[in-house]
Amino acid sequence: MRINKYLAEAGIASRREADRLVEAGKVTINGRKPGPGDQVEEGDEVKVNGTVVRPVVKKTVIAFHKPVGVITTMDAASPDNIMEALMSAPVPPPKARLIPVGRLDVSSSGLILFTDDTALADRLMRPDSGTEKEYDVIIDREPTPEFLAHMAKGVRLENMPAPQRIVMTRPAKVKDVGATRFLIIITEGKNRQIRRMCEALGYEVRKLRRTRVAGVELGDLPEGEWRPLTKQELASLA
Repeated sequence: MRINKYLAEAGIASRREADRLVEAGKVTINGRKPGPGDQVEEGDEVKVNGTVVRPVVKKTVIAFHKPVGVITTMDAASPDNIMEALMSAPVPPPKARLIPVGRLDVSSSGLILFTDDTALADRLMRPDSGTEKEYDVIIDREPTPEFLAHMAKGVRLENMPAPQRIVMTRPAKVKDVGATRFLIIITEGKNRQIRRMCEALGYEVRKLRRTRVAGVELGDLPEGEWRPLTKQELASLA
């Protein structure tokens, strides 16, 4: 197994970040400093900054349907936090150190992934990951063709949180599904992005639900419940 994959499976870093650790001389295999493409054989001792690391035998990734009103924070002192919501599911979640992958604002519902694989979480949340996220959106009035085309082309957003106060969203895939509803697929996750995009074009979001992340679908998973991922879904995140 290549050293960068070994470190990624140990939950130390993504493969790209693992290469940087190797190049910085912070990794050893049996006491020697490897190159980025070196292999780790069975029985080898791998250390990062002098600490032995081993791949996690089994990674846990689950899908959770976040209800409206739940805050995506791991702060146990925060009311209505997402960890409390997950632990309150009808079926207890796996006994693993799970963290949410990304965020959904308090007024939105839908799919959010949890995992104990920090490298996977970091990779999926990286701005340049290109991970597709699909949303079902209901707005305050029927969208015009110009509005939909503008949403697909990209929208200039102002008054954003620091460090960038003004940003241009990436091109998105948009589909009109009738009345005041449309679907949108984005590959980024700026703060309240879809709501801000609609507001910038004079529309108000009445309901926002995330229905897909990469190849993982929300499907008919009830609000406040979770399920394990299938092998195909796990492969879509690789």
